[in-house]
Amino acid sequence: MSETFEGYERQYCELSASLSKKCTSASLLDGEQKKQKIAEVKAGIDEAEALIRKMDVEARNLPPNVKAVLLAKLREYKSDLNNLKSEIKRIASTNLNQAARDELLESGMADAAAVSADQRGRLLFSTERLNKSSDRVRDSRRTMLETEELGVSLLQDLHQQRQSLLHAHGTVHGVDENIGRSKKIMTNMSRRMNRNKWIIGFMVTILVVAIILILYFKLK
Repeated sequence: MSETFEGYERQYCELSASLSKKCTSASLLDGEQKKQKIAEVKAGIDEAEALIRKMDVEARNLPPNVKAVLLAKLREYKSDLNNLKSEIKRIASTNLNQAARDELLESGMADAAAVSADQRGRLLFSTERLNKSSDRVRDSRRTMLETEELGVSLLQDLHQQRQSLLHAHGTVHGVDENIGRSKKIMTNMSRRMNRNKWIIGFMVTILVVAIILILYFKLK
C-alpha cells in the first residue's frame, strides 16, 4: 500500500469519527444550531466522498494483490458513509413541534434519562467506529508489510534462478569447448593412424621384395 493511500485513509477515518459525533450532537439540538450542525455534517460527507474517490484512484494503480484488498476496504467505507447519510437525512427531516417539545419538558427526569442514555449510546457507537477505523489502518499497514515481504522473497527467488541459469549456461559452454577439443584430438589421432598404416605397409612391401630377392639369388 502506498503512503498516499495511507494518508487519505487516515484522513477519512478521522473525518468519519468526527462526523459520527456531529450527528449525535445534531440529534440533540433544535432550531438554528441544529441546522448549522447538519450543514457541517453534509459538508464533511462531501469531503469524505472526495477522499474515497482519491483512495479509489490510488488503489487502482497498485499491484493486483494489494488492489483487491484495498478495493474491498473501500466498499466498507462507502457502506459506512451511506449509513451516515441516512442518519443525517433522518435527523434533518425530524421537526419537533412546540407541543412535542412541551411534552418532552413535562416528561421530567425519566425522559431526560432516556435522552442521556441515547446520547451515551451514540457516543459509544462513535467510539466503536473510531476503533474500527484504527483497526483498519493497522490491518492495511500489516497487509502492506506482508506484501513487501512477499515481493522481496520473490525477487530473491528470481535472482537465485537467474544465477542458476547463468551457471548452467557456463557449464554448457565449457562442455562445448571440451567436445571441440576432443574432436580435434580424435582427428589428429586418425591422421596419425592412417599415416602409420602407410608407413607399415611400405615397410612390409620392402621386406617382401628383399626376401624375394634373397631367395632368388640363393636358388640361382
